[in-house]
Amino acid sequence: MQAISSRNQLFIGLGLAALMALTRSHHFAGLHHLPEASWAVFFLAGVYLSRGWVFPVLCLEAAVVDYLAIVYGGTSGFCVSPAYAMLVPAYGALWLAGRWYARHHREAVATLMPLAGSMLVGAVLAELFSSGGFYLFSGYFAAPSLAEFAARVARYFPAYLGALALYVGIAALAHGLLIGRGRTMSGHTAQ
Repeated sequence: MQAISSRNQLFIGLGLAALMALTRSHHFAGLHHLPEASWAVFFLAGVYLSRGWVFPVLCLEAAVVDYLAIVYGGTSGFCVSPAYAMLVPAYGALWLAGRWYARHHREAVATLMPLAGSMLVGAVLAELFSSGGFYLFSGYFAAPSLAEFAARVARYFPAYLGALALYVGIAALAHGLLIGRGRTMSGHTAQ
């Protein structure tokens, strides 16, 4: 991927942080709010932001938003358990999938398969860490079984994957439009 200026990385990072803050307290989309964007934020941060310190800052933001949503927003604290720490490797999987994609990205349509593949691998790993961690370590399930876990994954994973695909798709479209605009502007200045 072409190098992104520090200034543009700052704007992208602020936009991603704002998106997570605005959507995080809602776990599933309704008519009045957007789907939760944390998975997409971590994946896109891996793609666009080159500084490693961004990952722990985004993890901290997620925890602060959760805390504020529970303490002041009336959101249930059900998901905050010993398994909450498993969100770090879940988000790490998405971040690393984004980093992998950034290294293999080409400015062409052929980049869609690596994008979809890296996004899917990151999402599957994130689901295994987050949902698997919750299932095994939350203390809410007396006798965990693979069949029950598979049923839970089948119930929740499509919504998470759909939200990830929605936001990454919007980002890919915006990226393509900006690249196309940049090429058009370069063509006009060269004449």
